[in-house]
Amino acid sequence: MHLGKTLSFSEKNYNLTVYLDQQNKRVRVEDYLGCLPHVLDHAEKLVESENADKLIIKGRKENFTELLERGFSFEASIDGFFLGNECVFFSKFYSDERRTSPHWVQEDGIIKSVYHLAEPAQNITPPKDYILKKMVETDALGLSVLYSKVFQIYPTPLNDPEYIIKTMKEGSIYFGFVHDGEIVSAASAEVNSFYKNAEMTDCATLKEHRKHGLMKVLIARLEDELIENGIYCSYSIARALSFGMNAALYQLGYAYRGRLVNNVYIYDKIENMNVWVKDLAKTPNFGR
Repeated sequence: MHLGKTLSFSEKNYNLTVYLDQQNKRVRVEDYLGCLPHVLDHAEKLVESENADKLIIKGRKENFTELLERGFSFEASIDGFFLGNECVFFSKFYSDERRTSPHWVQEDGIIKSVYHLAEPAQNITPPKDYILKKMVETDALGLSVLYSKVFQIYPTPLNDPEYIIKTMKEGSIYFGFVHDGEIVSAASAEVNSFYKNAEMTDCATLKEHRKHGLMKVLIARLEDELIENGIYCSYSIARALSFGMNAALYQLGYAYRGRLVNNVYIYDKIENMNVWVKDLAKTPNFGR
């Protein structure tokens, strides 16, 4: 069961869209217009009523100083998120435990190591018995089995085929590799058609198939699909403790833009997440 829900409020001098994420004990302001102090007051009341311990704002760059003045901390940014304008992630914490991050220095080391990687070979060709395909609704069960095997806990219920079908109907694009009739690697692009951006997400490969660079191929294929649909802001939010995923994004031309502290429960604990961004209109592969 998915415990989150999106709510919209339209008041006299502001509009507000929030995501109430009970599983991860947080409230996320997805969009707002109008009087920012009133928006923040409303959001903080929701934190209290939801008993959440983190509030996240997907803010506009022009509100940067005002958010600092209200006690929020800047965590990350996404270039081009709002129809070409930058999104700034600000957070406020409501418990010392949620604010404390025991792996911060280790995660800094992972980013440093990633920056020392050589440029990857441009063309990765997996073995011929790995079949790349765009996933459709009939693949939802196979995808749910893959995600169940890879993740003990995940921020969204990808172990439920009905949930995967719902995301497909809402515009998410899935690609995967099939090996001996089994989906062994998959990734999706969650498309925001209004603001023209897409999040590369739900990246999973079974451990025994990770040596072939499948994820890099999947992300590159998803990028092609986005470009065909006129979407050039691509971003991804990766586990800060995952060297492999951060390295793959760096080698695919994504730029590091910050870290979201104690953001979601994934695997067996709450984790920090790194934000990576790519302008698909500027990439060497544009028009490939």
